[in-house]
Amino acid sequence: MKHTFADAIETDLQKSVERPTSWELRALYREADEKARATATRKGLWIAVLSYLGYSVTDFLMIPDVAMQTAVMRLLVSVLSLAVLEILVASKVHARWLDRTSATALVVAYAAWLVPALHTTHAESLSYYMIFGAIFMMGANLFFNFPFLLSIVSSGAILLSFLASLLFFFPTDSAYAFGFTTFYLSCFVFTSYVNWKLNVERYHVFLNAHEAKLRQTEANERGAALLRMSNTDYLTGLDNRRAVDQRLRTYWNEWQGEGRGFAAMLVDVDFFKKYNDGYGHIQGDHCLITVANTIREAVEPHGGSIGRYGGEEFIVLARVSSRADVATLAEKIRGTVESLGVPHVERRDGTAIVTVSVGAAFTRDHIGTKLEKIIHEADRALYSAKAHGRNCARVFDPNDPHTSDESENIAALLKLAITQGLVSMVYQPLVDLKTGRQDASEALMRLKTLDGDNISPTLFIPIAERTGIILELGKWAVRTVCREMLATNQADVVSVNVSPIQLRTPGFAASIAAILGETGISGNRLAFEITEGLDMEIHSDVLRCISDLKMLGIRIWLDDFGTGFAGLSWLRLIDFDTVKIDRSFLHDIDTERGRIMLGDIVDLVRHRGPNILVEGVENEEQLQCLRDMNIDFAQGYHVGRPVPAARSAGATRLLSR
Repeated sequence: MKHTFADAIETDLQKSVERPTSWELRALYREADEKARATATRKGLWIAVLSYLGYSVTDFLMIPDVAMQTAVMRLLVSVLSLAVLEILVASKVHARWLDRTSATALVVAYAAWLVPALHTTHAESLSYYMIFGAIFMMGANLFFNFPFLLSIVSSGAILLSFLASLLFFFPTDSAYAFGFTTFYLSCFVFTSYVNWKLNVERYHVFLNAHEAKLRQTEANERGAALLRMSNTDYLTGLDNRRAVDQRLRTYWNEWQGEGRGFAAMLVDVDFFKKYNDGYGHIQGDHCLITVANTIREAVEPHGGSIGRYGGEEFIVLARVSSRADVATLAEKIRGTVESLGVPHVERRDGTAIVTVSVGAAFTRDHIGTKLEKIIHEADRALYSAKAHGRNCARVFDPNDPHTSDESENIAALLKLAITQGLVSMVYQPLVDLKTGRQDASEALMRLKTLDGDNISPTLFIPIAERTGIILELGKWAVRTVCREMLATNQADVVSVNVSPIQLRTPGFAASIAAILGETGISGNRLAFEITEGLDMEIHSDVLRCISDLKMLGIRIWLDDFGTGFAGLSWLRLIDFDTVKIDRSFLHDIDTERGRIMLGDIVDLVRHRGPNILVEGVENEEQLQCLRDMNIDFAQGYHVGRPVPAARSAGATRLLSR
C-alpha cells in the first residue's frame, strides 16, 4: 500500500537543517553583512579624513614652520584616499578591499604628516605633539571594524614609523624615547587586545545570529509542514475540508465580483461502509486513496481540484462555462471510477465493483448570495443520484422535483431551533438489573417544526452533522441535561450521544469543562455515548479528545456495539466504562443461534471489563434473559419510555423483579 500523506508530513517534521562546519562558519562570517560592512567602512574613512584635515589647525599652532607642508600632505593623502575608496565602491569590490584601503590610508596619513613634521625647529612642541600618532593606532584597532590581522599590521606599521622617528629626531634624549616608546607600545598592546576581543565578540554575535537563523529556518519549515498538514487530508493527501472551504470561498468571491462561474461536485463512494465491513479498514483506506487519485487525474486536465469532504465523500471544484460542461465532467468522474473495476462483492445491488455517485451544482443568476447555497444544491443533487440507484451523476436543476428534498428546509429550521425553542430533550431510563433501580437515563434530542410537527432524529441529526449545526446543538444538549436532570438530582447519571464531528472539533473537551463549571455538575455524572456504527476514523484527534473527557471524569460508553466495523478496534484502544449491545442481538434470542450469538458478544465484552448494557427490551421474557446472563443494565420500552424531564421526576425509580 502506498504511504499516506501523514507519513510524508512526519518525515518532514523530523528533518533538521544541516549545520555548517567551523571552516564554513568562518567563511560565512567573512561574507556576512557584506553590504553593511562596506557602508560602515566607507562612512568611517570619510569621518577619519575630515578629522585628519581638521587637525591641520593644530599644526599651525604647534609646528608653524612646517604647518603648510603638513597641511598640503594631509590634503593630498585625503584626496587620494577618498578617490581610491570611491572608485572601489563604484566597482562593487569585496568589503575586505575597502578595509585594506582604509588601513593603508591610516598608515600613509600618519607617515605623510610625520615626515614633514620631523623637520620643524620647534622640537619641544613636537615632542608633545608626537602623541598625535596614537590616534592613528587607535583608529586602526578601534575606530574601524578591521579583522584582527589587518589591525595588527596597520597599527604595527604606525608603531614602527614612530620608533623610526625617535631615531631621527630624538637620538640623544633616552628618557623621552623610553617614555614615549613605552606609551606607544602600551597603546599598541591595549588597542590590539581590545580589537581582538571585539572581533571575538562580533564572531560570537554572528554565531548566535546564525544559529537563531537556522532555528528560524527549522521553525519555518516545520510550520510549513504543519500548515500543509492542517490543510491536507492525512490519508489521501488531498485538500481537507478546511482547505476546500478556503478555495470554495475564493471561487465564490470571484463569481460574485467578476462573474467567473464554477461548479461544485460532491462525490460519494457507494456502499463504502459495506466495503469496510467486508474487506477491513486497511483495504478501505487503500480504496479511498485509489478513488481519490483517479478522480484527481480525471479533473486536473479541466483545471479542477479535489478535496476530501468527509469519510467517503469528496468534493470537486472546477471552472466551467455551462451546465452541459458540468454534466460532462460529472459523468467523466463517475465513469473513470467505474472503469477501475475495484472488486466490491459485499454490495447487494447487482454491481460487484466500487462505484461513485456524483451530485453537481453550477453557479447561475438566481443562486443567491450565500456560499452554502451551492453546496446545498450539490448535496441535493447527490441525494437524487443515490435515490436513482447510485453509480450515476446528477446536476442540480431547480425545476426538477427529484432534486428538491426537505434537507434544506430542515437545515434552515435547525439554525432557529435553539432560539425558537424548537428543540428539546427527553430522557429514557436505564435499569440496573442487580438492584432494579432506575438511577440513570439516556438523553435523546427531539425537534419540531414551527407548526409543531415532529421530525425524526434519523432525519435531522445527519443534516445537523453535515451543516456543522451539531456543534451548537451538542453543547446545548449537554447544558440542558446538566440543568434539567443532574442539577435537580432526577438521575445519578445521564448519557448523551456525541457526534464524531464534535470529537474531532478542537476545544470540544474544553467547552464541556466550561459547561460543567457553569452548572456546578461533577463530570462523573455525565456519560458520552459513541456510536461505533458511524463511519468515524480512529485517529489521534479523536483519541486525544476522549482522553481529555475522561480526565474531566466523564464516562465514555460505546453505543450500538456489533453494528459497525470498528467496534473491536475501539475496544482495543479505549477503556470504555459501558458497552451498549445493539437491540438487534436481543431481538434474535428467539432462535438458538441468536441466543448463542448474544452470549458470545456478552462474553467478548465482559472479558474487556466494562459494564454491559443491552438496549431494546420490549417484554418481560427479554428482560429475564438479560438477568439470566448477568447483564448489568437494560434499556427499552419495557423498562421505560423517553419522557421530558418534568415527567421523569415522577417516574418510578425501582423496577420489580
